[in-house]
Amino acid sequence: MKHTRIAALATIGMAAALSLTACGGDDSAQGSSPKASSNPSSSSSNGASKPGDGSSAGSPETGNTGSGSGKDAKTPAGATNGQGKGDGKTPFCKSADLAIDARNAATDKDSGRIDITMINRGSTTCSATGFAGVDIKDADHTSNPIERGPAQPRITVLKPGDAAVFDLAYTIDRTGKSLAHPTNILVTPPNETHTVTLKWPTGAGQIKGAYTDVQVYPTHTTN
Repeated sequence: MKHTRIAALATIGMAAALSLTACGGDDSAQGSSPKASSNPSSSSSNGASKPGDGSSAGSPETGNTGSGSGKDAKTPAGATNGQGKGDGKTPFCKSADLAIDARNAATDKDSGRIDITMINRGSTTCSATGFAGVDIKDADHTSNPIERGPAQPRITVLKPGDAAVFDLAYTIDRTGKSLAHPTNILVTPPNETHTVTLKWPTGAGQIKGAYTDVQVYPTHTTN
């Protein structure tokens, strides 16, 4: 009987030890769970760091740049470039306001030159700056455009009554065998579309070569 009680107590003790060991194992498992769950939080933290790398923080800067462009876009291009009504620039002279004539201005027997004068008969100041468009009409009724000479335009502003001049230059044919027989000069003032027809000046020398050998030079004032 005594041995039986000791064996029973030993069995109970082993059971209790096993129970405590099992409990200790459960605690270890529970203790490992926070460590495992800490990994997702660490991963989440890495994800949250992306706005700090400039990708999101840069968006407001981009937005500011955009708003700056918007301010520039509000400024009319015409106002910036000095174009448009009320910008203070001198308007171009109109053909209707110009008295235009042509005269022979050759200085020797070889260099042909025709001066074409434009007088501002209007009531306001205007600009005749640039090259006039010029065609020469021949006796055979053909019209021949004249090329520009190698010169830079000069500012040519005409007050009422002022005059501007531009020249046609060519080499005079002294053989008497010129194939060019000009009758008229068709002049379109700079930055205009209306053409004025003038007579070829009396006494002007014959053109050597073709009309492509004649050159027109830019306007300038006579002052």
